[in-house]
Amino acid sequence: MRTIFIIAVKEIQEGMRNRWVLATTLLLAALALSLTFLGSAPTGNVGAGALDVVVVSLSSLTIFLLPLIALLISHDAVVGEMERGTMTLLLSYPVGRSQVILGKFCGHVLILAFATVIGYGAAAAALAMTGASVLATSWYAFAAMLGTSIMLGAAFVAVGYLISSLVRDRGTAAGLSVGVWLLMVLVFDMALLGILVVDQGKIVSAPVLEALLFLNPTDLYRMTNLTGFNVSQFSGMAGLAGTATTSLGALLMGLAAWVVAPLGLAAMFFARREL
Repeated sequence: MRTIFIIAVKEIQEGMRNRWVLATTLLLAALALSLTFLGSAPTGNVGAGALDVVVVSLSSLTIFLLPLIALLISHDAVVGEMERGTMTLLLSYPVGRSQVILGKFCGHVLILAFATVIGYGAAAAALAMTGASVLATSWYAFAAMLGTSIMLGAAFVAVGYLISSLVRDRGTAAGLSVGVWLLMVLVFDMALLGILVVDQGKIVSAPVLEALLFLNPTDLYRMTNLTGFNVSQFSGMAGLAGTATTSLGALLMGLAAWVVAPLGLAAMFFARREL
């Protein structure tokens, strides 16, 4: 455990030197503040609380932005160090390869968690300072959105590690990461919507649809955060998420599986890889 902690601290320090922490935090804070003051304007018309609208807006932002940030900071975690020769030096110490993967993963997830909490927290704090009336349930929804956002980021960090453990150069890792982001965030949902339009409910029933949504962590995130909100104003997969009947516990377990499975595969492939 101490070895994992030391490697995690090393990753955080490198993130600070590369300005990843500062840049990510400022980006999330700027976008969150913009959505807070521009996106909460229609609350008087739709009858939703100001923080509820912020949660829905930030959830939509998170689906596109956080996976991309997670892949950018993790895609070269293994192959990048191997190209620079620092991985050989690191493994010359009494440290296991699985400890290297876990330590790096913890460091990158902590970077994302810090940026997310500070960035999105600034938006909530700014909204509270305006004197807007916020119900306790809205604060609970905001806290749940923060937690699941970190889980979504962790899932894509794990996917980035899997890619980094499989490829032989950083360029390939970067290309595959962008491809995975496009697939998970855009292509998967568009293809599923197309299938639903063609199928007209003949084969893809509601249970089948929810099972298919478990194949994509971004859809699990949508269902977790948009269920219970008035999402009739949203189209596409957000609207489908609002009709989900899967329990919150099952959704969280699905997100957790998207963290554990890719990370376990990354550790397995890295253990078998020659330096």
